Amino acid sequence: MPLEVDIIVEAEGWNAVADIDALARRAAAAAVDIDDAEIEDGEALDILLCDDARIRELNRNFRGLDKPTNVLSFPAPDMPGQSALGDIAVAWETVSREALAEGKTVADHFAHMVVHGVLHLLGHDHEMDGEAEEMEALERAALKGLGIADPYGDDVAEHAP
Repeated sequence: MPLEVDIIVEAEGWNAVADIDALARRAAAAAVDIDDAEIEDGEALDILLCDDARIRELNRNFRGLDKPTNVLSFPAPDMPGQSALGDIAVAWETVSREALAEGKTVADHFAHMVVHGVLHLLGHDHEMDGEAEEMEALERAALKGLGIADPYGDDVAEHAP
Protein backbone atom coordinates (compact mmCIF):
# COMPACT_ATOMS: atom_id res chain seq x y z
CA MET A 1 0.00 0.00 0.00
CA PRO A 2 1.46 3.37 -0.90
CA LEU A 3 -0.05 4.94 2.23
CA GLU A 4 2.38 4.83 5.16
CA VAL A 5 0.44 4.39 8.39
CA ASP A 6 2.04 5.14 11.74
CA ILE A 7 0.24 4.01 14.88
CA ILE A 8 0.78 5.84 18.18
CA VAL A 9 -0.68 4.02 21.19
CA GLU A 10 -1.25 6.36 24.14
CA ALA A 11 -4.02 4.49 25.97
CA GLU A 12 -3.22 1.05 27.36
CA GLY A 13 -6.75 -0.22 26.71
CA TRP A 14 -5.93 -0.50 23.00
CA ASN A 15 -3.43 -3.25 23.81
CA ALA A 16 -6.43 -5.53 24.47
CA VAL A 17 -7.28 -5.51 20.74
CA ALA A 18 -5.28 -8.20 18.95
CA ASP A 19 -3.06 -6.97 16.11
CA ILE A 20 -4.37 -3.40 16.44
CA ASP A 21 -1.59 -2.06 14.18
CA ALA A 22 -2.38 -4.47 11.35
CA LEU A 23 -6.12 -3.86 11.72
CA ALA A 24 -5.61 -0.09 11.54
CA ARG A 25 -3.51 -0.43 8.39
CA ARG A 26 -6.03 -2.77 6.71
CA ALA A 27 -8.93 -0.44 7.57
CA ALA A 28 -7.09 2.62 6.25
CA ALA A 29 -6.20 0.77 3.04
CA ALA A 30 -9.83 -0.36 2.62
CA ALA A 31 -11.06 3.23 2.85
CA VAL A 32 -8.50 4.45 0.32
CA ASP A 33 -9.27 1.55 -2.04
CA ILE A 34 -13.05 1.92 -1.88
CA ASP A 35 -12.76 5.63 -2.61
CA ASP A 36 -10.35 5.06 -5.51
CA ALA A 37 -8.30 7.83 -3.93
CA GLU A 38 -5.12 8.96 -5.62
CA ILE A 39 -2.54 8.43 -2.88
CA GLU A 40 1.09 9.24 -3.61
CA ASP A 41 3.66 6.60 -2.79
CA GLY A 42 4.86 7.27 0.74
CA GLU A 43 1.93 9.51 1.69
CA ALA A 44 1.59 9.39 5.48
CA LEU A 45 -1.26 8.88 7.90
CA ASP A 46 -0.84 8.96 11.68
CA ILE A 47 -3.39 7.20 13.88
CA LEU A 48 -3.40 8.14 17.55
CA LEU A 49 -4.98 5.52 19.82
CA CYS A 50 -5.84 7.62 22.83
CA ASP A 51 -8.27 7.80 25.74
CA ASP A 52 -11.37 9.93 26.26
CA ALA A 53 -9.47 12.62 28.16
CA ARG A 54 -7.07 13.18 25.27
CA ILE A 55 -9.74 13.15 22.55
CA ARG A 56 -11.87 15.50 24.65
CA GLU A 57 -8.94 17.91 24.77
CA LEU A 58 -8.47 17.64 20.99
CA ASN A 59 -12.20 18.06 20.38
CA ARG A 60 -12.29 21.15 22.62
CA ASN A 61 -9.15 22.72 21.13
CA PHE A 62 -9.92 22.09 17.46
CA ARG A 63 -13.72 21.92 17.26
CA GLY A 64 -14.86 23.91 20.28
CA LEU A 65 -16.74 20.89 21.66
CA ASP A 66 -15.82 20.08 25.27
CA LYS A 67 -16.70 16.39 25.20
CA PRO A 68 -15.13 13.12 24.12
CA THR A 69 -16.00 11.57 20.79
CA ASN A 70 -15.10 8.33 19.04
CA VAL A 71 -12.90 9.57 16.19
CA LEU A 72 -11.44 12.85 14.99
CA SER A 73 -9.75 13.55 11.65
CA PHE A 74 -7.22 16.26 10.98
CA PRO A 75 -6.34 16.80 7.30
CA ALA A 76 -2.72 17.64 6.62
CA PRO A 77 -2.11 21.22 5.54
CA ASP A 78 -1.39 21.58 1.85
CA MET A 79 2.33 22.37 1.81
CA PRO A 80 4.85 22.02 -1.02
CA GLY A 81 7.07 18.98 -0.61
CA GLN A 82 4.83 17.47 2.07
CA SER A 83 3.27 14.10 1.44
CA ALA A 84 0.76 13.53 4.23
CA LEU A 85 -2.91 12.65 4.24
CA GLY A 86 -3.43 13.74 7.85
CA ASP A 87 -4.02 12.41 11.34
CA ILE A 88 -6.78 10.46 13.04
CA ALA A 89 -7.40 10.11 16.78
CA VAL A 90 -9.56 7.27 18.16
CA ALA A 91 -10.71 7.14 21.81
CA TRP A 92 -10.57 3.83 23.69
CA GLU A 93 -13.38 4.37 26.22
CA THR A 94 -15.87 5.80 23.73
CA VAL A 95 -15.20 3.17 21.06
CA SER A 96 -15.31 0.26 23.52
CA ARG A 97 -18.49 1.63 25.16
CA GLU A 98 -20.20 2.09 21.76
CA ALA A 99 -19.14 -1.39 20.64
CA LEU A 100 -20.66 -2.95 23.74
CA ALA A 101 -23.90 -0.94 23.37
CA GLU A 102 -24.19 -1.92 19.70
CA GLY A 103 -23.30 -5.60 20.15
CA LYS A 104 -20.09 -5.34 18.12
CA THR A 105 -16.53 -6.31 18.84
CA VAL A 106 -14.21 -3.46 19.72
CA ALA A 107 -12.00 -4.51 16.80
CA ASP A 108 -14.86 -4.21 14.29
CA HIS A 109 -15.99 -0.86 15.66
CA PHE A 110 -12.41 0.40 15.69
CA ALA A 111 -12.01 -0.61 12.03
CA HIS A 112 -15.20 1.32 11.26
CA MET A 113 -13.84 4.42 13.02
CA VAL A 114 -10.58 4.22 11.04
CA VAL A 115 -12.49 3.85 7.75
CA HIS A 116 -14.74 6.76 8.78
CA GLY A 117 -11.78 8.93 9.72
CA VAL A 118 -9.86 8.21 6.51
CA LEU A 119 -12.92 8.98 4.41
CA HIS A 120 -13.09 12.37 6.13
CA LEU A 121 -9.43 12.96 5.22
CA LEU A 122 -10.29 12.05 1.62
CA GLY A 123 -12.92 14.81 1.55
CA HIS A 124 -16.13 13.02 2.53
CA ASP A 125 -18.57 14.37 5.08
CA HIS A 126 -21.94 13.52 6.62
CA GLU A 127 -23.41 16.91 7.50
CA MET A 128 -26.10 16.78 4.79
CA ASP A 129 -28.38 13.79 4.15
CA GLY A 130 -27.02 13.09 0.66
CA GLU A 131 -23.43 13.30 1.87
CA ALA A 132 -24.22 11.02 4.80
CA GLU A 133 -25.78 8.39 2.54
CA GLU A 134 -22.77 8.45 0.20
CA MET A 135 -20.28 8.24 3.06
CA GLU A 136 -22.19 5.42 4.77
CA ALA A 137 -22.28 3.47 1.49
CA LEU A 138 -18.50 3.81 1.19
CA GLU A 139 -18.09 2.72 4.82
CA ARG A 140 -20.32 -0.31 4.31
CA ALA A 141 -18.40 -1.36 1.20
CA ALA A 142 -14.98 -0.90 2.82
CA LEU A 143 -16.01 -2.83 5.92
CA LYS A 144 -17.59 -5.59 3.85
CA GLY A 145 -14.23 -6.01 2.14
CA LEU A 146 -12.71 -6.50 5.59
CA GLY A 147 -15.35 -9.10 6.51
CA ILE A 148 -17.11 -6.74 8.94
CA ALA A 149 -20.91 -6.56 9.14
CA ASP A 150 -22.86 -3.47 8.09
CA PRO A 151 -22.46 -1.01 10.98
CA TYR A 152 -25.72 0.71 10.03
CA GLY A 153 -27.84 -2.44 9.79
CA ASP A 154 -31.29 -2.67 11.36
CA ASP A 155 -29.93 -4.55 14.38
CA VAL A 156 -27.45 -1.79 15.24
CA ALA A 157 -28.37 1.00 17.67
CA GLU A 158 -28.69 4.47 16.10
CA HIS A 159 -25.47 6.44 16.28
CA ALA A 160 -23.48 8.94 14.29
CA PRO A 161 -19.70 8.58 14.29
